Amino acid sequence: MNRLLLTICIIFFSVFSSSGFSYAAKVYLDITSAQFRKVPVAVPYFEDKGNKNMMSQAGRRLSDSFGSLLTFHGFISIVHPEKYGGKMDADWLNIGADFVIKGNYTRSGSGVVIELRLVDVQKGRMIFGRRYRGAWEKRKNMLQKFCDEVVLNLTGEPGVSQSKIAFVAEVDGHKEIFVADILGDDIRQVTFHGSLAVSPRFSPDGSQLLYTSYHRGNPNLYITDLSQSTVTRPLSSRKGLNMSPAWSPNGKKMAVTLSVDGNPDLYLIDTKGQVLSRLTKSAGINVSPSWSPDGKQISFVSDRTGSPQIYVMRIKDRSVRRISYQGGYNTNPNWSPDGERIAYSGRYEGNYHIFTTTPEGRDTRQLTQTWGDYESPSWSPDSRQVVFSRRRGEKLELCAIFHNGQGLRPLFDFTGNQSFPQWSPRLKK
Repeated sequence: MNRLLLTICIIFFSVFSSSGFSYAAKVYLDITSAQFRKVPVAVPYFEDKGNKNMMSQAGRRLSDSFGSLLTFHGFISIVHPEKYGGKMDADWLNIGADFVIKGNYTRSGSGVVIELRLVDVQKGRMIFGRRYRGAWEKRKNMLQKFCDEVVLNLTGEPGVSQSKIAFVAEVDGHKEIFVADILGDDIRQVTFHGSLAVSPRFSPDGSQLLYTSYHRGNPNLYITDLSQSTVTRPLSSRKGLNMSPAWSPNGKKMAVTLSVDGNPDLYLIDTKGQVLSRLTKSAGINVSPSWSPDGKQISFVSDRTGSPQIYVMRIKDRSVRRISYQGGYNTNPNWSPDGERIAYSGRYEGNYHIFTTTPEGRDTRQLTQTWGDYESPSWSPDSRQVVFSRRRGEKLELCAIFHNGQGLRPLFDFTGNQSFPQWSPRLKK
């Protein structure tokens, strides 16, 4: 799909599980237009069905959490509840809301039922609704699911609420790998090696994580199942470098950097760590592979022409083309999930910035403009955002920006420097 020409006409056939009716509705949004304004959405405080006469703190928190998820996607602005007292019924047209999210919940012991509706203010009717039932501690998962459906209904593509971000953070003088949700509310430590762990990479289904650790003295490649937190297994422990893992889109193999023959080169290995083939051979240092979504090409970094630059290789015949020419030091390529652009970090006027370009090396754009060094870009599952690390002085933190260079902001309020971010695919919860 051409994102620059994206104009969406979606017909919805929605059935709310408790309503017993359905209808069709049309929504037109061109979120890539230069004239596009953010969509104002009201999210009144969720109603406690067990006590309709009182606004509960839990209802306020649910509303705030859902508003934060919507805002994260960049094309929605939340109408502040103070403007209408957070009440479920208001004159939505006069307060300037285009859409309203109406929610209620019923708690029973450790369980909860949450009902949510997306309402079109102009047409005065519900677009769709959902009812979720589960444990109270799973309430955020319910909100994430509904948020991604709201984004789907408004743009034609699901949101990224049900994705995670892996990253490296300093803990007690060591660098370990963590995984967090997009708002940084649930941060989980994955590795406990007490050493240096880098380059986390999600499997295509998001269930496993590849990374490199130095805890046995050599940079070895490891894999861990994210459904547990106690077992990790070595995947490649060859002498020298075992680095820069990149899973193929079908999950059957990985592109990695090995230096078993002295020179850092790219190899294909299977999920057991066995070498399938060698991709490069002593043409400079070759690192940081990233697969195209169709699995037919990889982008990577090589200094074969004297300085690190971005190249693209066609896997079938090993043909290689250079795609970065602006600047003398370009690294960390990452292919967007829609296949249209490659993000990378390049040195420009003394600092590292985030750039994107097409797989042919055309239409190069600089996303970051403010001071600091920006490195290790990784695309969101919808190809609308890029996460990366930013260094300012001694502080190293994760930031995100939209694909048009707007909306740069820090992500997590987390102790310790953070680096090497990797955005997961959408996860099934």
